[in-house]
Amino acid sequence: MTAATAAEGLPRTFDPRTNSLNLFRLVLAAMVLFAHAFYLDGRGIGPHIQGENLGGLAVGGFFVLSGFLITTSRFRNAVGDYIVLRVARIFPAFIVCLVLTATVLAPFAMWWEFRSLDGYLTTGPTPASYVWSNAGLLINQYEIGRSLESVPYPRVWNGSLWTLYYEFACYLLVGVIAVVGVVRRSPWPLAAMFALSVAVYATETQWAALQLDERFFLLAKLLPYFLGGAVAYFVVARFGVPHVAGATALVLAVASIVLVPRVGGQLAAPLLAWGLLWLSTVVPQPRWVATNDISYGFYIYAWPVQQLGVLVGVSSLGFVAYLLLTAVGTAALAALSWFAVERPVMRAAHTRLRATRPARA
Repeated sequence: MTAATAAEGLPRTFDPRTNSLNLFRLVLAAMVLFAHAFYLDGRGIGPHIQGENLGGLAVGGFFVLSGFLITTSRFRNAVGDYIVLRVARIFPAFIVCLVLTATVLAPFAMWWEFRSLDGYLTTGPTPASYVWSNAGLLINQYEIGRSLESVPYPRVWNGSLWTLYYEFACYLLVGVIAVVGVVRRSPWPLAAMFALSVAVYATETQWAALQLDERFFLLAKLLPYFLGGAVAYFVVARFGVPHVAGATALVLAVASIVLVPRVGGQLAAPLLAWGLLWLSTVVPQPRWVATNDISYGFYIYAWPVQQLGVLVGVSSLGFVAYLLLTAVGTAALAALSWFAVERPVMRAAHTRLRATRPARA
């Protein structure tokens, strides 16, 4: 398979304009909200499969789809354009989320709990340090002053954001290795990297003896999903998403997740990607969802909305009502993030890149 075949063959076998990936990413984000609801509402750990909660499995689904889509983006763009687009997609909405949490959500929580904002700006960990120390995607501070002291999962403002650091690290990895021509021409280098990443995660307990940083182990857990999606890019570019093969891949992936202890999801990542991509060609999505991707905003705002829901007593209405009301609140913030931040920034980035391409050429 040549680079041209890999880059140009995909639209013929999987049209990025006629699938339901926006809907599927939104469903995965909703799964994360559902899984976290048990922890945040003090209802235990919720459903688990082979030791992994549904939120962790949903994040795995995010990473396999991201691996596919980001590899597509990288093969179609020069490395500079690719980096600009990835930064534009991740950072602006993320920074706004941090600032909104520190300036609106956390002050409201503190006022609700203590009927006072005395010392809010100066009591450590301060709201300013929350924004500054987390601005590089690596989450170093989860707390803001004394806010959220009275909830079952106290003082943690956003326990979902930590995955973004590792997602962006995967973006950079694909951006760098795709400079090598053989990576663009052949699936085998990425397939070898995927196999190696699974082997590293499968032998995680042996690596622990080296006393490596926790970030190594978190990346080891998530990287196989991303690389599995990258491998699926080549599979889809060559074979498309036929019904029998796609359905079989999805069944095998689910079987691996359910039956194989601990590494079942990572091992089945290429199959999971192929199966989800096939399913996205079968299941229709609402037109509004097709043109408005609020899944990222839903993911980054779900946790703080859920924490506030517990704080103000929404969970006292019952678990189902808590889930529904916090999902509606999260969707509202996600839509605001999409229309006010994400879509304008992405449009501006694409417009700027199109304007500069003739000069660079």
